Amino acid sequence: MNTKLTELLNIKYPIIQGAMAWVSEANLAASVSNSGGAGVIATGGRDISWVKEQIDLAKSLTDKPFGVNIVLMDKDKEEKIDLICKEKVSFVTLGAGNPVPYFEKLKKSGIISIPVVPSLKLAKRVEEKGADAIIIEGLEAGGHIGSLTTMALMTQVIPEINIPVIAAGGFADGRGLAAALVMGASGIQVGTRFYASKECTAHINSKNAIINAGDTDTVITGYLHGTSVRGLKNKMTEKYLELEKEHAQYEKLHNLIVGSSKKAPLEGDVEWGHVQAGQSLSIIKSIDSCKDIINNMISEAKEAINNIEI
Repeated sequence: MNTKLTELLNIKYPIIQGAMAWVSEANLAASVSNSGGAGVIATGGRDISWVKEQIDLAKSLTDKPFGVNIVLMDKDKEEKIDLICKEKVSFVTLGAGNPVPYFEKLKKSGIISIPVVPSLKLAKRVEEKGADAIIIEGLEAGGHIGSLTTMALMTQVIPEINIPVIAAGGFADGRGLAAALVMGASGIQVGTRFYASKECTAHINSKNAIINAGDTDTVITGYLHGTSVRGLKNKMTEKYLELEKEHAQYEKLHNLIVGSSKKAPLEGDVEWGHVQAGQSLSIIKSIDSCKDIINNMISEAKEAINNIEI
């Protein structure tokens, strides 16, 4: 399955694994890459020694291309980007900040830059400034989200952009991949489906929470304060939304949610931790290998495209 994205990254299938905080580490990234996609190590909230360790581990587990995600709100982002340039990873995804100042440094090191953008205006800007590809992420995604849906972004961004466009938010099977390709995307980014994979090292409680969830079992927290995050409903999100309705002070809200993003995947606390997951949940029925997930997606996508009647 050849697209602009597979050619750019030298991968077999146009599927990138999402950078999920406290979830996406070397084992998962390498497994996705070995299965024909492009794995990504998420560095948000992690220290530089952990990032170096995970890059080294991924290199020992795969000879295929893999990437690293940089959260541009992190205070040590400069140090992490310097490390990535030194380690010569295949590509970098960048989000939660302005990626433009880092394009030149990455390009000089031979590293492909793929920023995450939430709008057409920003898509045009990063293309003009030298991005190699972009990820457009709809509010159906898990974790931090923007204000537009995936469909709205694909409809409006893809026709205006010449570099490869990767669609993200709500993709969990091959029908979604087929839809994105038909819309003109060069590939998709998949997060939650890989969260519920055998190779993912996240706590089994979090994986089970995902496969037991239904289509209406996510909620957005932080919307009133401009930090919208989608995750599974639980005691923590119920309390958070209750406090928001009571117009509680930001400090009280912050104290409730701080550290929750790692409680679920690392400690297994799925009631007071945050299982950040997207909306396409009901079709995730089992914990499968990355290879099976990707192979099934490709088979489903081919079948969906072949079944189109015009």
